[in-house]
Amino acid sequence: MAEDDELAAFRKRWQQELTNKKEEQGIIHGDSTKVSSQKDSKKHEGVKSQDEEEQPQYVSIVESLLDGQTRPLLDRLEQDRSKRRRQNETKTALQHQRLQNKVKKQEQLVDQLILDLNEVDDIPFFDIDLPYELALKIFQYLSCKELGRCAQVSRAWRVLAEDGVLWFRLCMRAGFHQDASVSDSPCWKSTLRDCRNSAKAVCSNWKNRVGSVSQLQFELGKVLCDVNSCENFVFAGYTSGDVRLWDTFHWDSGASYLKPNGLSANTEPRPYISLVQVNRTVAAAAYDDGCVDVWSTETGGQPIYHYHCPERIRTLALGPDGPVLGSSSGSDIRLDRPDDCGYWRTVCQAQLPNTVSSLVVLPGKEASGPVASAAAGDSVYLLDSRTEEPRPLHSVYGHPVTCLDASQTQVAFGVKRSGWAMHDGGNKIHVYSLESGKAEVCMGSSAGDFTCINLRDSPPQLLVCGNKDRRVRVFDLRTGASVSSLYAHHLGVTAVQTDEWKIVSGGGEGLVCVWDMRTGTKLWEMHNRHPVRHIRFSGSRLVTANIPDDKAPRGACITDDDLTAHRRHRGVICHYDFSEDALSHHHILPICRSDYTGSHGYNYNISLTVPYDRLSGSHPSV
Repeated sequence: MAEDDELAAFRKRWQQELTNKKEEQGIIHGDSTKVSSQKDSKKHEGVKSQDEEEQPQYVSIVESLLDGQTRPLLDRLEQDRSKRRRQNETKTALQHQRLQNKVKKQEQLVDQLILDLNEVDDIPFFDIDLPYELALKIFQYLSCKELGRCAQVSRAWRVLAEDGVLWFRLCMRAGFHQDASVSDSPCWKSTLRDCRNSAKAVCSNWKNRVGSVSQLQFELGKVLCDVNSCENFVFAGYTSGDVRLWDTFHWDSGASYLKPNGLSANTEPRPYISLVQVNRTVAAAAYDDGCVDVWSTETGGQPIYHYHCPERIRTLALGPDGPVLGSSSGSDIRLDRPDDCGYWRTVCQAQLPNTVSSLVVLPGKEASGPVASAAAGDSVYLLDSRTEEPRPLHSVYGHPVTCLDASQTQVAFGVKRSGWAMHDGGNKIHVYSLESGKAEVCMGSSAGDFTCINLRDSPPQLLVCGNKDRRVRVFDLRTGASVSSLYAHHLGVTAVQTDEWKIVSGGGEGLVCVWDMRTGTKLWEMHNRHPVRHIRFSGSRLVTANIPDDKAPRGACITDDDLTAHRRHRGVICHYDFSEDALSHHHILPICRSDYTGSHGYNYNISLTVPYDRLSGSHPSV
């Protein structure tokens, strides 16, 4: 209040001084005008009297005699005088007007200065005119670039533009630290900058194949049967009936060694592992004899759930968000999940008219009850635990379904056409809405069968698929048009995944290829002996699995002398890490840091493949 009173008094004094100055200038101007007029009149009278005194007498007589013959001369003199008088008055008026304009301009400048002072006094205006929370509501719609510009306006705007809540939301919007809270970082602006720099480095490493490559080995002489991965977990099953779980974040995790159930462990010979699945909480494996085991990824050890089917398990699926297990044997399907107390039970059972060829547990449905989609022959069904009978979604006689995948809102599957239907554009991919149960779009026109499809891991509104015609295709779900079509693998595409800028595909010839989606060029490729059956990447990590079709190759016995011969037949799991610190010592597998001095075991010929001996911290070989 004291500052406001001083400002008002200052303004009043200033305006009073300007008013007094204006009045003084007006008085001076009036006096000068009067003095000039008096001088003119005196001059006129003096001239007139002087003329009259200088005139001869005969002039006056002549004037009187001629009666005005000389008046035109006097009139002209009078006109000149009046003209000069008017010019002086006009000049004086112009000077007076200029003086008034100058005074008025000074008053306007003073008023503007006072307004500026008031505005400076009101900053920060968000603290006075708007609550701080409302100001944050306005700023939350700005991008990083716009917030940077706002931070240059004033100190108050800089405080608002660098608020941690705004940058935390921008970090969440960009896809970084999804499980974090506002209090987890002291400066979310720096965190977002570091994350973006790291993402750029990872993208550059992906394109230039800069990083580490690890081959996940288990036991000598065991042939790889199936592989599945999720985030940091890699789960594999072998012909020996053993399973192995790797945690790529913690290579020495104690949960890596999983034990089979007592029935399968005591059977001679032990049945093969036919199918495996893993998510963040549980891992499941199906045996050739119809048994299914479920383990916890946190504890490992003994199975937490086991059941047996009379026939061989043909499909096995886990929910991506929670412990929901789906399996099928023949035409029978069952869904199992734990209750609130942790006890597993069967929540849904159904029998379809034909043998089930594909099964997918839909994500995001665990709260209301697990939902699955299954393909059997030429039909696709939806199984809901809340309903008794499966609901048909698609069925066309004579057109079998070759591949199936589902997201939270859609189901996509490839259909093989034959006979007269081949004239309608060949094999197609159908996309159905789970909410309405109706077809949304039909895409593709290929003479070959669609062998693999990925909808769940693809970016929004995109779908990637592989075909026997050797091509990888990316479709836009909004228009049904092809975004990219790549000639990839000469023995057909067996696995595929994509994100916003790259495509990773695997073929029957054993090639893993990385493509740039925008340009359609191949960035790099890796080759192994067996067909690629599994591809999964997330961020800076890529997991590929080459699984042999022959599970009992010649020379694959552990007692054989030629160890390098049966290594070719076992299959291989490759783990690629393209992160920034992938070349540091801490990211090397524990077995690669060994000293090779053990009296038993097998060192996998590490010294012949990767020269890790020179790394700091490793023991010198003997």
